[in-house]
Amino acid sequence: MKKRDVLRRDDADEDSILSSDAGSTKRKSHKKNIRKNRMKTLFSAVIDAKEVGTGRRLCELFMVKPFKKDYPDYYKVILEPMDLKTIEHNIRSERYANEDALLVDMKLMFRNARHYNEEGSQVYNDSDVLEKVLKDKRKEMGAPPEEEEVGSPKLKLRKSGVSPKKSKYLTPLQQRLTELYDAVRNFTDRRGRRLSTIFLRLPSRAELPDYYATIKRPIDMERLRSHMLSARYQDVEAMVEEFALMFNNACTYNEPESLIYRDALVLHRVLLETRRQQEGADDSGAPPLVPLVRELIRNLFVSVLGHQDEEGRVYSDSLAEIPAVDPEAPEKPAVNFEVVRVNVERGRYHRLDVFQEHMFEVLEKARRLHRTDAEAFEDAVELQQFFVKIRDELCKNGEILMSPALNYTSKHLHSDIDQEKREKIPLEFEDDKQKREEESKDADKSGELPAEAWQSGPERTYSQDCSYENSTYRVGDFVYVAPTEANHKPHIVSIERLWTDQAGEKWLYGCWFYRPSETFHLATRKFLEKEVFKSDYYNKVPISRVRGKCMVMFVKDYFKLHPEGYRAEDVYICESRYTARNKTFKKIKVWAMPVTSVRLAQRDTPLPVVRVASMFAKPPQERALMDVSDADKGGCVDKEREDVPVEMTGAEPGSQYYDQLRYKNMWLKVGDCVYIQSHGLSKPRVARIEKLWVQNGATFFFGPIFIHPEETAHEPTKMFYKKEVFLSNLEETLPMTCVLSKCLVASFKDYLSCRPTEVPEDDVLLCESRYIETEKQIKKFKGLKRFSLSAKVVEDETYYFRKLVVPQKEASPLLNKKIEELELKLADVEDGDEDLEDLDDDDEAPATPSMPLMQTPVTVDLDATAYTPSQSTPKIKGMSKKEGSKRKINMSGYILFSSEMRAVIKARHPDFSFGELSRLVGTEWRNLEATKKAEYEERAAKVVEQQERERARQQASPRAGMMGAYGPPYMQGPHEGLLSVAPMPPLHLGGPPMAAHHLQQGMHYPGMPHPGMMAPGMNGMAGSPNPGTHYMQQPGMYSPGPQAPPPYPGQPGQPASPLFVAPPPKTQRVLHSEAYLKYIEGLNSDSGTVSKWDQTLKAQRRDAHLTKEQESHLPSHWLKSKGAHRTMADALWRLRELMLRDSLNIRQAYNL
Repeated sequence: MKKRDVLRRDDADEDSILSSDAGSTKRKSHKKNIRKNRMKTLFSAVIDAKEVGTGRRLCELFMVKPFKKDYPDYYKVILEPMDLKTIEHNIRSERYANEDALLVDMKLMFRNARHYNEEGSQVYNDSDVLEKVLKDKRKEMGAPPEEEEVGSPKLKLRKSGVSPKKSKYLTPLQQRLTELYDAVRNFTDRRGRRLSTIFLRLPSRAELPDYYATIKRPIDMERLRSHMLSARYQDVEAMVEEFALMFNNACTYNEPESLIYRDALVLHRVLLETRRQQEGADDSGAPPLVPLVRELIRNLFVSVLGHQDEEGRVYSDSLAEIPAVDPEAPEKPAVNFEVVRVNVERGRYHRLDVFQEHMFEVLEKARRLHRTDAEAFEDAVELQQFFVKIRDELCKNGEILMSPALNYTSKHLHSDIDQEKREKIPLEFEDDKQKREEESKDADKSGELPAEAWQSGPERTYSQDCSYENSTYRVGDFVYVAPTEANHKPHIVSIERLWTDQAGEKWLYGCWFYRPSETFHLATRKFLEKEVFKSDYYNKVPISRVRGKCMVMFVKDYFKLHPEGYRAEDVYICESRYTARNKTFKKIKVWAMPVTSVRLAQRDTPLPVVRVASMFAKPPQERALMDVSDADKGGCVDKEREDVPVEMTGAEPGSQYYDQLRYKNMWLKVGDCVYIQSHGLSKPRVARIEKLWVQNGATFFFGPIFIHPEETAHEPTKMFYKKEVFLSNLEETLPMTCVLSKCLVASFKDYLSCRPTEVPEDDVLLCESRYIETEKQIKKFKGLKRFSLSAKVVEDETYYFRKLVVPQKEASPLLNKKIEELELKLADVEDGDEDLEDLDDDDEAPATPSMPLMQTPVTVDLDATAYTPSQSTPKIKGMSKKEGSKRKINMSGYILFSSEMRAVIKARHPDFSFGELSRLVGTEWRNLEATKKAEYEERAAKVVEQQERERARQQASPRAGMMGAYGPPYMQGPHEGLLSVAPMPPLHLGGPPMAAHHLQQGMHYPGMPHPGMMAPGMNGMAGSPNPGTHYMQQPGMYSPGPQAPPPYPGQPGQPASPLFVAPPPKTQRVLHSEAYLKYIEGLNSDSGTVSKWDQTLKAQRRDAHLTKEQESHLPSHWLKSKGAHRTMADALWRLRELMLRDSLNIRQAYNL
């Protein structure tokens, strides 16, 4: 029964699991369908949208992309085409991960339509309507469901490329790109004008067809934004380059003195400053090379000196006693491992080949001073092989550090060692033969028996063991032998013979083992703990001097095994033999000792290999003092060089050419680059040495000259790499006396990947282009000339970076200068408001009563008087207001043309923005004939001369600074779109009524045109007023009506030279040029007055109903706040009432 219940419970659990999986799948499928249905709903809203009134489907022109045969230029202008058929296919195939992806493609399609088609066309208008339909439908549907719940995280990761958690946030790159884009788009000048407006969208082909003929790669900020949203930028530099291209296009197409040109430069500077702020302290330059080379050398030195054999013996210990001074060449500098160690610790090696030379000198000295079978010789060979191996690994065979040291390989080492052995082994054989003869003679003199005579006889009885004082000693045992001198440790002796003489005394004969303190060695040598050395000393001693047993084990057995029955302090280790005659150590390869009866057992834990310093080693304090004294001996260890003369065909008599030459403590070779003296330039030029010679005691070189960006002709928006230079057409022969210091000019590829180790980073320059002076062009070239030099010339060591160094471009050195120059030229165009402020603040000017206010029509139609902020340029720092009023006007032909034509173009295109008007002014100027341009330049020169004369006269006049007399209107300097009001004389309060002719010149009466405005029937261009009037038309104005627009100023029908009146010290100008122009356009011949003043006076607040769009156009900037009023509109109505009341009071007070 229980088993059945258990089975039933298992079946129920399995069913519940299956049902839960099915439920989860259904929930996911349901939410997936919801997302797809929402996309279909948005798509249907666009498809079903129809034009009101006609019923025309708005999506017809958006269904498929245009054919290339019909519109070949479409795919040149539009880089990412999109249509509704493609979007529908993507929805059905579920290629959109979310609604945002769908909206991106929709907005791209609408943006393409507006970009290619002319503003106001049917396609253009349909794209605006459809985009609004899409936004309204999305708003009506509400927020989409959470995307994280639809599908698995892994599936979303594959589709979107980002994790679900991070999909809500911007990546660091996206944040930087957005910050950069917003900084350029939202930048405004001091007057609040947004400079980027004209750059948001490219002009249409119908409007400016020559733009696309001049500009090969057109681009605007809308396309930049599209690229940013579609993640096409892999780094910030890609976006910066496209911004720079856009600004460069603007400077290429527009005149250098136009406002668009200046705006492009200012935004370009904003772009670079924002990028610089983003970078902060990040340094993307090359890492310091000297520390990297020092670290590589230190790692190589530590690896070689710490190299050990299988038993843990350090090979360099046997070479510690190598003398620093070579006995065969005492004149050479002293060098051994201790000297090299001090140089490494002090960072004196800047080149790998110099360090290798010192290391090889020590190792070769060790081989030369020792026999081929000596331990020092073999250790030197092993260390040199290991040095070459580790050197190649650290340098990666030249992939990290390319040095002449890598030319010496293991093959060269083996060849040198074989040659050395062939020379030394025969000599060593003869030396061994001679030593054996001498030893046999010494043995005869001492009375010792030869080996074959060690046999039992009447005098001696030999045995394998003997007993003494309850101890048994056998051949092969190690024993302590009492020393002959007091206070010394007992000797360690290996028993090889035992015998009893005739007197019954027992003797032993054996080999002595020396402790480290009993050998001759350098204090720097290290030893194993409890290490002893098998010596070449053999002798006999009586058994009575034996003080006990000990054990000496071979190095291969000591760390793993231990002898049974021996205390740890009586067990010693041996790995080398010691020759007292030569005072040398040699590693034992075969442990040839008498067989012993001692049993060896396995250790529980192998002993660690520990080496200790010699008892003769100096204390750390004393060694530190020695190192400090050694540190004062010199700085960097430099590579030894020599002058390398070469033969040159066709050389002049008395001239000696060189591949490498020393000049004033500076080594130079052919191919090097140097700074040369350049008078009158901010930076010294760079020259490359292609020929180097000495003639009559003077040194000369010949080579090409490199110039800096400020010496080239280029647009201010062009960007250059930091420390970039250009190869010029100049090739000169220069004396070596003009050389300042060495530097390096690297190609773009080399600049990214590598650096010579001995050249400071500040002296590394980049060159990838040639500057052609005749064409004023910068063109890239393949690379600099390479030279094949003598083998004696010391090559540079080159370090290759693990990560490429990406150089960043910076602004042209002409950018700030050009902006300052344009600000001065356009200052009079934009600073009209500040002159009125100066008039009120100037304490030195005499008091002048208020002038009669110009009547301006007050109308409820606020759409007709939309506010446009006036443009301004900040004043020059350090200039007082009085000095600013006397500032010289920078008049030019283009500025004069712009001041006259802006009003004409504004009348033709009343809805154009300020930037669009400036662009059209530049287009008209470019299309103007050369003769007309020359006329404008001449007129501009005359204006400047006349204004300077008038200014000098006014400064000398006692009434300087006061308002001038009445006179006809005049054009005040180069004002782009700003019109001057005629100055008026001081109005004496309480004085007699003014004469009629005074009123005609300065006052305004109902039905009479205001001074500077045209009366009906006035000639629009000739400026001739009606008979009996004393007015003159302002340049660039015309009376509304059916007549055609006026011709360009200066054409037939216009006076040869206009009448100019010198400006007073304190000018007054109309602040809002657009409002003033619309006021002028309101003049017509059907009305006896300028405005409908009767309707204006009857207007009431309750009768005026404004829409939100109309309220947005109210000049709310006139008031700081709405005060106690409910809305800003109420505050402006109150201001109107106060102004009307004041006007009536003025009229009654003066009986006007």
